[in-house]
Amino acid sequence: MNRIGLYIALGLALFFGLLFGLYPELDLKVASLFYDATTKTFPLKTVTWAMIARDGAMWVAWAFVIPALGALIVKLIRPVKPLMMSGRAMAFLLLTMLLSAIVLSNMIFKSYWGRPRPVVVTQFEGKLNFKPWWDPRGECPKNCSFFSGEGATAFWTYAPAALAPPQWRPLAYAGATAFGLATGGLRMAFGGHFLTDVVFSGIVSFLVVWLFYALIYRWPSTRLTDEGVDDWLTRFAWPGYRWVQKKLGRDVGASPRVRAQTQV
Repeated sequence: MNRIGLYIALGLALFFGLLFGLYPELDLKVASLFYDATTKTFPLKTVTWAMIARDGAMWVAWAFVIPALGALIVKLIRPVKPLMMSGRAMAFLLLTMLLSAIVLSNMIFKSYWGRPRPVVVTQFEGKLNFKPWWDPRGECPKNCSFFSGEGATAFWTYAPAALAPPQWRPLAYAGATAFGLATGGLRMAFGGHFLTDVVFSGIVSFLVVWLFYALIYRWPSTRLTDEGVDDWLTRFAWPGYRWVQKKLGRDVGASPRVRAQTQV
């Protein structure tokens, strides 16, 4: 997660943005590679192994974040106990997944950027007009094409790759890239997304991961500590924990931090 990676991501965004902005028909040409004009469909979307691979890719991605989610839930229920994993890693994985795969892709872009999916445009026997990646004025009402939510989820694996031991990170980044491209490729083969939807899902996920890695691990003014995250969650969850304990007939008192400050 250094500046070289940032420059590469921004360079790719500029290159693909200009190329497919000036020649939007390239998106249609790539999509046509997966389209069968005889049956007037994207045939791979009904193939069993492809459907299993699509679902499996999402399970793989979420498998990386489940331990962090579990650690957070346990901490909120039992704030008296220390976190079950690194506080910084937990925050990093959860925040980047939330922002890249859920908020930006599904709640913002796919809801308000009206680009129709390949399967519904007129060039592939659909009813809606094709729109280039930069034009949000399409006729898609919701859950639209730009940018790929599943692609963003798959490319989010840049986050656990960033936490790999230094000697393994180049391989981990390469694996995350391959995983994102394979997952995005399946969505293209199903007629669910154009190439630019997949490319920009990868760029957005990488930029989110890069930014939060810098905020949490690198930049001195914002850098977190495992102890600091654990302490903040303890203070946040303690009022609810204390209320529950009172209902059970025992008062655990103020949070450990408050008690320590009182004693001083």
